[in-house]
Amino acid sequence: MNGKELRLRRLFPSPRARLFAVPLDHSLSVGPIEGLRQLEPTARSLQEGGVRCLIVHKGGVRTIAASLMPSTLLGVHLSASTSLAQDTGRKRIAGTVAEAVRLGADLVSVQVNFGDPAEGEMLEDLGHMAEECEALGMPLLCMTYVRSKGKEIEEAALAHACRAAADLGADVIKTNFPSSHGFRRLVESTPVPVLVGGGPKLDREEDLLQLVRDATEAGARGICIGRNLFQSSDIVATARKVASTLDGVAKG
Repeated sequence: MNGKELRLRRLFPSPRARLFAVPLDHSLSVGPIEGLRQLEPTARSLQEGGVRCLIVHKGGVRTIAASLMPSTLLGVHLSASTSLAQDTGRKRIAGTVAEAVRLGADLVSVQVNFGDPAEGEMLEDLGHMAEECEALGMPLLCMTYVRSKGKEIEEAALAHACRAAADLGADVIKTNFPSSHGFRRLVESTPVPVLVGGGPKLDREEDLLQLVRDATEAGARGICIGRNLFQSSDIVATARKVASTLDGVAKG
């Protein structure tokens, strides 16, 4: 068993295990928004609520390192762009897998915006990152989005994007939720574990819990949801409810 297999087993310790991951990379892309003005308290609250994996940019690791519980998995996000740029959809690689290894990462992530004018360059980056990850035994998560207008949650477009990311070497996929039926078909055509993202900020906690329930029952191997958790009015309580929902599906 190699390093990547060992790390993937930590992410998914059993076939029924569901990963509870929260990305905290938004402060680079859109600024220090609510919930991320101070990263460490948010990280502590999420872990207290049962989150198993936190994903940050490499500079964020030094902020949360002291608060990481021994059981918490660490993801390092390598893609970067800001809302200040004209080509904000063009994600560029701003780190290396070797850096992530030195930081103690359990996985690295990159983002590809399918349908963006720079899609080709991002696919090229994904292929190179997959090669680096294979050489260093690191699982690769691809945050897979469709940015073609009107197709952001279209089943066929999402399924195509997820399969393309897997075909280029991603070990885990994160994507949007089209519908229960559509997501089930997407999972069937994607040969690696698929996580569901939270999408836009939801107004009601009940809608978040329903999304988690619907996605996992449709085959998601877990969630990778940001704003709907770290911008919750009570992060610990909301995270605990999500963790309970994931646990209930896994045992069901």
